[in-house]
Amino acid sequence: MSELVLETPVERAETPARRVRHVPGEEGLWVLLFGDMLVFALLFGVFLRYRAQDPALFRASQGALNTTFGAVNTLLLLSSSLCVVTGVRALRHGVSRVAPAAFAVAFACGAGFVFNKYLEYSDKLSHGIKPATNDFWMYFYVLTGLHLFHLLLGMAVLVFCFVSARKPALSERRFAFVEGGACFWHMVDLLWVVIFPLLYLVS
Repeated sequence: MSELVLETPVERAETPARRVRHVPGEEGLWVLLFGDMLVFALLFGVFLRYRAQDPALFRASQGALNTTFGAVNTLLLLSSSLCVVTGVRALRHGVSRVAPAAFAVAFACGAGFVFNKYLEYSDKLSHGIKPATNDFWMYFYVLTGLHLFHLLLGMAVLVFCFVSARKPALSERRFAFVEGGACFWHMVDLLWVVIFPLLYLVS
């Protein structure tokens, strides 16, 4: 049996309390994740404050956004998160054929997000809409740009997960790194789930 299966079904049934207390990934990773989310939360708060000061400007600028771009990207990231969950579960239960394919599809969804964002940025810049246009567009580029940077980091993490999933055996420590990578990708997804309605929908 491969090292990918860290516990047998019997052991899992006999130690439910230990499984409940299991925290995926490394503890240090959660400090990074919560720190990242705190930074974004502060940016969201500043954005809402400025929007409250000039709602007409923000509403008019928001009208120039194409919600189709945001909706498609939301579907892509939700699908990618589902694939990442599938990949981690497959690794945990030793289904080695499924895990690499799941991570590869998640990576493809991330690439689709990047391409879609490139099309959206190109459209806005071709119409002369830049970060210096007004406060709304400054925050639009800052929030989506920071998120895109995190997504690119997440895609590099997915490559690590894919390579790990193709190994015939996976140590417990390396599996913890894969779990941590999955958590980072879910954070990227969660941030977009907040950014999409905040920028594209809420007026």
